[in-house]
Amino acid sequence: MPITIADVAARAKVSKTTVSRVLNGKGELDESTAARVRAVIDELGYVPSSRAVGLARGRTRVVAMLVPSLTWPWIGEVLQGAVDVLETERYGLLLFTCNRGDESMRQFGAQVSAKSFDGLLVIEPEGTLDYIATLHRRGLPVVLIDDRDQSTGEIPSVGTTNHDGAGSAARHLLEIGRRKPLVVTGPERFGCTDQRMAGFAAVYAEAGLAIPPERVSLGDFTVACGADAVHAALAAGVEFDSVFAHNDLSALGAMQALLDTGRRTPQDVAVVGFDDIPTAAHTQPPLSTVHQPLREMGEAAARTLLAHFEGSPLPSEPTVIPTSFVTRGSTVA
Repeated sequence: MPITIADVAARAKVSKTTVSRVLNGKGELDESTAARVRAVIDELGYVPSSRAVGLARGRTRVVAMLVPSLTWPWIGEVLQGAVDVLETERYGLLLFTCNRGDESMRQFGAQVSAKSFDGLLVIEPEGTLDYIATLHRRGLPVVLIDDRDQSTGEIPSVGTTNHDGAGSAARHLLEIGRRKPLVVTGPERFGCTDQRMAGFAAVYAEAGLAIPPERVSLGDFTVACGADAVHAALAAGVEFDSVFAHNDLSALGAMQALLDTGRRTPQDVAVVGFDDIPTAAHTQPPLSTVHQPLREMGEAAARTLLAHFEGSPLPSEPTVIPTSFVTRGSTVA
């Protein structure tokens, strides 16, 4: 049978309240009594319920994180950044995904109602932003890790520079003489798609080069959409000397399609991605890409939440961590 607080109290010949005070460091106790209780705890191997201790202290020392899925290739980097901060400060992490749709959200909602955690980090599962905003308005501290520029401004957020990152990709392609890029976008409903398209097109426009509609392919951030864009452009006779994909997976698909059709990367067609997922450095050739500060975003979001627990107000303006461009073999031989 598990050891209970009553067992500790009986062995130490004190009340359960006294044991609770020793565990929580509350109330004035005779040091000899406290020492006797601690000795009995060690002797019996009693492990107090972390939830019970947390409630007694008014804090669980647990942070929840809600993400769409763990299969997204960059989620692990964001998660590791958050975990690094939380573990250093002796907080636990309760992780929720939306793999099972409504059932997943019901399970998450039950934990919210039970006050199982002190605050929430969110990479927004599609369609949940209004619900998350409602939780925040009702008093749950929330920080959004805003990868898609979906923020309403109501929820504190940590994001990056999608517009400027795409602009850096355009400048790199122009510097190596690529004047006819094929662009593989992300989904239209995501704000980052508009920002990346606008940032990229603006740099080409400054150079007097428009990007015509036939060289813009609507994608969905998958490997398949990058491959399909290249095959469709070649079949239609569209001329292009480079590919800018709105994420690395799409770029990998484009590289494979170029290889399959006898084009060399980068000699015939240069390819640039966006994200800098771990795989990007190990493709053949390695992928030039816009580095999103994924781990840093997770770290910053966790620090923001923990600072709030210690009394700092949540920021009213987004925290923005800039992108950087990484040149590899897919653009420079």
